[in-house]
Amino acid sequence: MFMSPPITEIDDDPAAAEDRRVALGFVTEAFAEAILAGLESDSFAHAALFAAFQELVSIYGEEAVAHFAEGLGERIRQGEFTIAQRH
Repeated sequence: MFMSPPITEIDDDPAAAEDRRVALGFVTEAFAEAILAGLESDSFAHAALFAAFQELVSIYGEEAVAHFAEGLGERIRQGEFTIAQRH
């Protein structure tokens, strides 16, 4: 039976880096399509986050994902998710 690695190890797995890059491309395309279809970007972003956390919980369980999410605040503050300055 396949066992997923702990969620905290996902960020450290170089073999998964290419998969994450490709997956981000798919999500970015879906995001652009949703906006072209008239959805507000924040609505799509909230839905994408909800779907992502649902999937992570189904794979790793609530406690592991909650632990992973606890570190997101600091990563956000450090600019890890910042693409460009908004004017």
